[in-house]
Amino acid sequence: MIFKNGDGYLVALALVRAVAESRDYLSEVDGLIGDGDHGVNMNKGFALFAQKLGDAKTDLTGSFQLLGRTLLGDIGGSMGPLYGTFFREMSKVSKGHGEIDAALFADMLDAALNGVKSIGGAKPGDKTLVDCLEPAAAAFRTAAVEGKDLRVALRDMEGAARAGLESTKDMAAKLGRASRLGERSRGVLDAGAASCCVLLCAMADEIIARAE
Repeated sequence: MIFKNGDGYLVALALVRAVAESRDYLSEVDGLIGDGDHGVNMNKGFALFAQKLGDAKTDLTGSFQLLGRTLLGDIGGSMGPLYGTFFREMSKVSKGHGEIDAALFADMLDAALNGVKSIGGAKPGDKTLVDCLEPAAAAFRTAAVEGKDLRVALRDMEGAARAGLESTKDMAAKLGRASRLGERSRGVLDAGAASCCVLLCAMADEIIARAE
């Protein structure tokens, strides 16, 4: 099973919808130990990307390049650089490929993970989006190495992303504003991990729906 790079704008627009639908949820999660504006900021950036994209039917590479540039330039706080880098790095790996299979998508996820970690210095256990992204990328990579097709690997990724998000509830924040709360940050989900889970699951669902 493969996904055509040329259908990438559909994936990008699915992410826009997912963020809009999750705006209030993400801000609610963020409000428990943060500023409470995560959903609003995310939605602002993705909506602006949709405006810039317009009716252009760009491939996944072009869509993610534009999304990355928009998030890097137009979202405040830490999420702009992190997610901007996330999508920019994915686009670099997909460039020049007309079709995306499990092996290539595994490389794309690894590039996104490495890019995010290089910026914030986060590692598993710090209560950040890395706690969602790293296990998700690892699960996808394992599925790809085992020869599972793209659909199955994406479902494995979704399950690992959700489990990674849930794991942040029992962690004490070590980075960002929430780190000032120390042990008091335990008991709630991390907003960055929540948005990462939303994005990964929406990405998986749309790719599965369009893959051949």
